[in-house]
Parts: sequence; structure tokens; C-alpha cells
Amino acid sequence: MQKIIAQIAQEIRVEQRQVLAAVELLDGGATVPFIARYRKEVTGGLDDTQLRELEYRLGYLRELEDRRATVLKAIDEQGKLTDALRVAIANAPTKQELEDIYLPFKLKRRTKGQIAREFGIEPLADKLFADPTLDPLAEAAAFTKPPEVLDDGKPGADFSTPQAVLDGVRDILSERWAEDPALVQSLREWLWTEGLLKSTRVATKDENNPDVAKFRDYFEYDEPIGRVPSHRALAVFRGRALEILDVKLVQPVEPEPGKPSLAEGKIALHLGWSHQARKADDLIRKCVAWTWRVKLSLSTERDLFTRLRESAEAVAIKVFADNLRDLLLAAPAGQKAVMGLDPGIRTGVKVAVVDATGKLVATNTVYPHEPRRDWDGALHTLALLCRQHGVQLIAIGNGTASRETDKLAGDLIKMLAKAGIEGVQKVVVSEAGASVYSASEFAALEMPDVDVSLRGAASIARRLQDPLAELVKIDPKSIGVGQYQHDVNQSELARTLDAVVEDCVNGVGVDLNTASVPLLTRVSGLSGSVAKAVVRWRESHGAFKNRQQLLEVSGLGAKTFELAAGFLRIRDGDNPLDMTGVHPETYPVVEQIIEKTGQPVANLMGRADMLKTLRPELFANEKFGVITVKDILGELEKPGRDPRPDFQVARFNEGVDDIADLKEGMILEGTVSNVAQFGAFVDLGVHQDGLIHVSQLSHKFVNDAREVVKTGDIVKVKVLEVDVPRKRISLTMKLDAAPARKDGPRDNRYEPARGGPRGGYSGGQGGGQRQPEAAGAMASAFAKLQGLNKR
Repeated sequence: MQKIIAQIAQEIRVEQRQVLAAVELLDGGATVPFIARYRKEVTGGLDDTQLRELEYRLGYLRELEDRRATVLKAIDEQGKLTDALRVAIANAPTKQELEDIYLPFKLKRRTKGQIAREFGIEPLADKLFADPTLDPLAEAAAFTKPPEVLDDGKPGADFSTPQAVLDGVRDILSERWAEDPALVQSLREWLWTEGLLKSTRVATKDENNPDVAKFRDYFEYDEPIGRVPSHRALAVFRGRALEILDVKLVQPVEPEPGKPSLAEGKIALHLGWSHQARKADDLIRKCVAWTWRVKLSLSTERDLFTRLRESAEAVAIKVFADNLRDLLLAAPAGQKAVMGLDPGIRTGVKVAVVDATGKLVATNTVYPHEPRRDWDGALHTLALLCRQHGVQLIAIGNGTASRETDKLAGDLIKMLAKAGIEGVQKVVVSEAGASVYSASEFAALEMPDVDVSLRGAASIARRLQDPLAELVKIDPKSIGVGQYQHDVNQSELARTLDAVVEDCVNGVGVDLNTASVPLLTRVSGLSGSVAKAVVRWRESHGAFKNRQQLLEVSGLGAKTFELAAGFLRIRDGDNPLDMTGVHPETYPVVEQIIEKTGQPVANLMGRADMLKTLRPELFANEKFGVITVKDILGELEKPGRDPRPDFQVARFNEGVDDIADLKEGMILEGTVSNVAQFGAFVDLGVHQDGLIHVSQLSHKFVNDAREVVKTGDIVKVKVLEVDVPRKRISLTMKLDAAPARKDGPRDNRYEPARGGPRGGYSGGQGGGQRQPEAAGAMASAFAKLQGLNKR
């Protein structure tokens, strides 16, 4: 365990005592949010990012140690465990390298090399390799034996001729070398650095088939495998999985016919052998070639493909996690009555009104679009609902007919203004996952008598009030802000996204008296069953008056209370501290502050002038040190503060309803709908997201788009280029940028089209078409859109 702690401390660059403290807390059942927020004193201030990495590495290294013990035991039982081997196993830093060491000792099917050894040919193999001046055929004659006949009368191994014996030599040497950990690892690292990932179209696939054509840019493609970007790697692997692409690992220089390859040269160099025209050199060269071509080429390719996939998946999962975090922490509109509109054409626009607390108070369906075209009737119905329920915001889902419905909402606001109802605003919001929520078991429990289609409208309204509280009801994978989310390791994706949701929920805090079961389930320490018990208690006894009442909830004991209480807020309760992030265990510290200042806690809260004069050292003790006291004073200074940004509304340009309405040079306002390393996608309200390539985000160099923007940001952009047939919109945040030149350079490396956050991009049409200058860098980025999942 000390070895694990030392390694983690080195990796995350902290002291070993900090890691040890965190491990003890985690092993004791504490959650990452709890440790990060309320045990800073113990861990020396490790934050949630460090703790998440620590938690992940702790699991991996413990698994590695368990496997190490298994390998040691297995080799020892074979009587082959030497001191050198024991040291090598103890020092193996990864599971891969440990398996490399274990490979020669792993029980496996009877190989040709094993059979040759059983027939006593190994001494000849050693002899010929040690002294290549010997004549192989002459030496082999002494090792010939009659053919083997098995018990069932069938023929077995046959070493009756010198050539058959030499084949046995080849099998023995090639197996031995292929199981040499140092050789295997050196070849693997060399090819990772210099080898090429190469893909070609499967000959039987029709390149004019639309599904095949999506991968056109990978029909003749190669790139150094160690430098393949995540999105391209996943695109190639997807094409391979669909049996559209043949994918291989190739050496940096293809060998000439009849000449040894670079890999074979690496093997020979490792063995310290070179061809010097001695009698056994041709045989040894054959053994070297056999080692690479038969024994190592496919396994090395498999290992490096696994490595590439894992690294690509890690990037894709991080993109998803970052976008999800931004979406969950988007600005809440707050306690305002909201009308949710779920756009539709033939089936109508579904309408749901929720009051300031999120309670569903009215539903309806209007038909302003084809085929009924009841625009005036729809306006009348919506205006009546707005008057009846004091609607302050209109949330419009961004699906089919969203732009037309946005126009309807605009006319509604004008109608209300004429009637003296001012200040109503409209907002287009992402409806990704709304249909998943509508059909979920929780939605049925929450709105049992409401039609499934109308539940979606209610969800759209609520996610404007509080994105975090509403989106936790949906599986994070259904929210649609990921890149290649269906191609990555699903368990790792789920683990990462769940951690993001947990960190966001606990970072913001949860209103104990209004939170739903899904939201409470994400609170530190609360399981699904305990969350349900909390809601049942609330329904039976009314609102919680203080945090101590949590201990009356069935199944919620002292340990759960410790982990959860600080993240649960009670407004207008018995104790003002219960609406803050001050943990109940530190209330005695607040009492000391009250005694020192002579002011009741209600008078202290929000009084920055008074609190800043207090010295934290005066209130610190053995249990709660200066760091904790500073946090308490910070909470008292801004009680119940919400870390999320203030709510803003993006205003779409009037008369810009469709991609065809866009013109080069237009300056528009939009909402960032998705972010990847190569750029950001912006919802302009025209059914099609535009792309700001990373090179167009700032006048300064930007490595990752998230350095400049995040999901949910409202940005001003200029239109650089509009390609209506292919539904591409190139944007820039450099508002002084010139429009794209039609004769600029092109980047012909596209990605197969998959549709952006709002679908419809069509990449992979490189051919001989020329791309505009601004799209020189953008051309490849547009093609990357296929990895971004639409609803």
C-alpha cells in the first residue's frame, strides 16, 4: 500500500501524507465531494479534480497489485520464480508490462515450439544460434526421430527429416524471442512512435453507397499512429467495425520484396545477431522473420490499436464530461413561471406551464404550423395561459420546427406587450434527452396523468428554471453533448459522467424541501433508497425545519448525515446556517464567532465588512483548523450563494430563420451548444449549428476551444461562409475577420459525417472541391462533426 501511495503522490504531485489521508477517508466510505469540501484540513486541501484522479488511480493500482500477486504465485507454483523475475514483476508499472513478463509462463495450448522442445530439439536451437558457423542440416540429422503415433492411432508430430527438425528449431527460437518482454516492449514503443495507422476501403464495398461514402476520406489514409487525433482514430475504428475499412498497422518504410523489414532489423539488433554469410545465418534470418511476421506483428498491432483506442476514448470521454459539466452548471432562470413549448409540425406544439416552484399547472397542444396553420388560435391559447399563470419566460425546444415556434413566441410576446403585459422573454433551449425523460419511470411517477408528449414540454420549461435539477433526471449519456459517445467504453463513460453529475450537484447544493428523488440521489452519501425515504418523510411531516430532522428519516444514520448534511439547504428554517454550506459539525465554531462579535448569526450573514475583520486563527482548534474557519467565514459572507453564472438570454436576429437567410459578413448572437478540442458549435436559431473552428476563436493561439468558450455561453459571431447544399456554416469570433475567399487552400482530411449537435453536416466530400480560406483549417473540423451526437 505504501508503494501505491508513493506512486499516486508522484503522479498528482502532492505529498504522500495527503494521499494517505484521502485513501483512508475513501476507504472509510467518504465521498469525493465531502472530502473536497469538508476535509481540506485532513488532506491538505486536495480538490475534487485531484481526488477523482486519486480515486481512479487507486483502483487501477490495487488491481495491478492483485494481479501481481496472482502472477507471482502462478510462476512460483511452476518452480520457475527466480530473484530476477521476482524483481521484474515487482517493478512492472502497468498491467500490460506485467502480462508481458507473465506471457512465457502462462498456461496455453500446446504450441509447435513446445512440441519441438518435448522431442529434445531445444539443445540444437541453442547450439545453432550460439555458433552460426555450424551446418544446420548436418547438425539436424542427429536429432531426427520416427514420426509420432498418438493413442488413437492418428499421426502426431513428425521430426523424421532434418528439415522438419530445423522447422522445430524455428518454432522454438521464434516463440522464445516473441516472449521476451524487453523485445516486445521496445518494438511496441518504436512502432507507437514511428508506425503508421493505415486504412483502405474494403474492396467489396460500393463507394457510392451513402453509408460507405461517409468514410471516403479514409479509403486511402495513413498517419503516424502515436499522433492520430482522437476523433480520427474513432472514425477509423468505426469504419473498421462496420467492415467498410481495412485497417492495419504498417512500418514507417515498407520493406522491398525479399528484403528484411525494419521490424526484423530491430529484432536482430536486440538479439545481437547480424547476417555474416555463415552456414546457419539463413536459418536464423528465417527465424527472425518468422518471429515478426507470425508471432509479433498481429499481437503488436492489436496492442497498439488498443492503446490508440483507449487514448482516443479518454479524450472523447473528457470532451463529453467537460460539456456535461458546463451544461449542468448553466445559469438558472430561477423561480419564475415558465411556459415550455415542445415544437412539432403535424403533431402540433406541445405546451406546458410550470409555476415558480416547478409545479406543472397547465398543459395544452396548439397547431400553428402545417397542416392546420391555426396561427391566431395558437396565439390566443398561449396568451390566455400566460395571463392565467403569470408566465415570465417562454422556453422553446430546439428540435424540428423550433425556428417557426420561436417566431410564434415572438408574436405572442408582442401581443402580450400590447395588452400591457411587459417583460416576457423567450429562450431556445436544448431538448436533448427530453423524450428519454418523458418515457421514463420517474416521469410517470412525477406526472402520472399527463401524456408522454406533454411531459417533454414540462421538462423543457423546468430545465430553463434550473438546468441542474432537471437534467439529473436523465441518463447523462442521453443529453447529447458527447463526441463518439457510442464508440467509447460505456462503463468508463458512465463512471466519468456520474462523477461529473455528483460534483456539480454537490458544488451547487440542493434545496432539501423541493429536491426530487433523482436530485437527492446525487447528494453525497444519499443512496436511491435513502433519497426516497427523505421525500416520504417530507410528504408525511411537511417541510424540514432544520438539518437535524434528517436523522429522523428511516435509513439515514449518523454517517450518512455527516456525508450529506452540508450539501442540503433549508430556506426559511429554524437555523439560518441551514441555508448555507456550513456543515452542522462546525456550528460550534460559528457560536464562537457569535460570542466574539456579540452579533446573532442572522446579523453576521452577508456582512462582509464585519467578517473580513475577524482573524481565522482565533477560532481554529485541533479539530477544525484555519482552512475550515476561512471556508465558514466565506459562507457567512455570501450565504446560500450559487456558483453558477447569472441568467442571460441570447437574441436571435429577426428575419434569420433558416440557413438560406445567412449571408457572409453577418454578425449574429448565438448560444454555444457544444465544444470539442477543434472548435465550438453555435446555435443561431436556423436549424443548423455553425462551427467556430479553434483558429477562429481568438486572435491569440488557442490549443483547446474550451480555453475560450464553454457550452451555454452566449457569443457574438460573424458568418465567414455558408454552404447551403452541405449545410455548413463557418463562423468566427474575430469580428474583424474578412469573409472566406473562394479560391483559398483546402484541407482534404475530412471525417465521415455523423451530424452535429443539431445534425445534418455532411463531411467526407473532399474529392477535388476547393474549400475557402477560412475553411482551410475548418474543412477538417467540419468533418469531425460526425462524432457529435444529436438527440
